[in-house]
Amino acid sequence: MINVNDLKQGVTFQLEGNIYVVLEAQHSKQGRGQANVKVKVKDLRTGSITIKSFTGGEKVEKAMIEKVNMDFLYNSGDGIVLMDQETFEQIEIPNEHVKWELNFLKEGLKVQVRKFNEEVLDIELPVNVALKVTSAPDAVRGNTVQAAQKKVIVETDFEVETPLFIKEGEEILVSTETGKYIGRA
Repeated sequence: MINVNDLKQGVTFQLEGNIYVVLEAQHSKQGRGQANVKVKVKDLRTGSITIKSFTGGEKVEKAMIEKVNMDFLYNSGDGIVLMDQETFEQIEIPNEHVKWELNFLKEGLKVQVRKFNEEVLDIELPVNVALKVTSAPDAVRGNTVQAAQKKVIVETDFEVETPLFIKEGEEILVSTETGKYIGRA
């Protein structure tokens, strides 16, 4: 069991039959009362993000999550096919479970698969991914107040806002958390 006061980013726990990972944790104590703990969590089965509130001193059950390193092979249409780097075992995860991650998956990308008692929950991407720009309109300078941006399409058909100097064929780094341009690869 984990005391809710010990919940911090990255901790996984079970509550009411669901498995959660903590995205943000906020502790607040007012006067002589008990501390309150608010955590922003992601349900690892459904992918939904919610906020849970606890009273200080409550306990939740620890979820033992196994992380397995795998390579992304291809998208079969219904799901993504991944291969274990050690056993060469292949698994398929339905596309509904990895909607956001599909924007960044390219052949050969190394990911971590989160498992709970052999049940595949989701995949964890690297923080930044290098993607090739497949379509970039010519830069048009206008009356801009801030740094000018344009929308480009990368090899996974994801649209990213980049500075005007990015051209078709270049590789750029994209954040897998926000989907924003980080820099040139």
